Amino acid sequence: MNKEIKNYLTSIILLLLCSIHIACANNKKESAQQVTSGSIITMTDSLFRSQVFDYQSGSEVWQYLGEKPAIIDFYADWCGPCRAIAPILKELATEYKDSLIIYKVNVDKERALAGWAGIQSIPAVLFVPMKGQPQMMIGQQSKETYIEAIRKLLLK
Repeated sequence: MNKEIKNYLTSIILLLLCSIHIACANNKKESAQQVTSGSIITMTDSLFRSQVFDYQSGSEVWQYLGEKPAIIDFYADWCGPCRAIAPILKELATEYKDSLIIYKVNVDKERALAGWAGIQSIPAVLFVPMKGQPQMMIGQQSKETYIEAIRKLLLK
């Protein structure tokens, strides 16, 4: 292969690698902004395993991976009570944006995760403290009930 072609191919490879690096950096930036903006983050099985707990690792000991306490809302689009608590959780995400992260998991799309979590009734809201075991709250609750749980379970 002549030198010009070799240099040309090397330049293309470097350009592709830089593009991939920039795209990944932008994706990480967007994720960080999403977490700090007070929005609710849609949780997938892979996101759960990388940011909350890798239940497929074989470890049965709960080890929270997050940097802030979390609330995980297990819901379905067709569920009336789930739709009723959505605005409450959105308000809480804004009010507690510096203290905790709120995720939502669509149980129809994330069946494996919902099954592992033992979700049999929705809405089901999991409170995940930095240390200790997570606590599940089942059914539609008032904003005051969620605030009390946040204070007792997550921000103690």
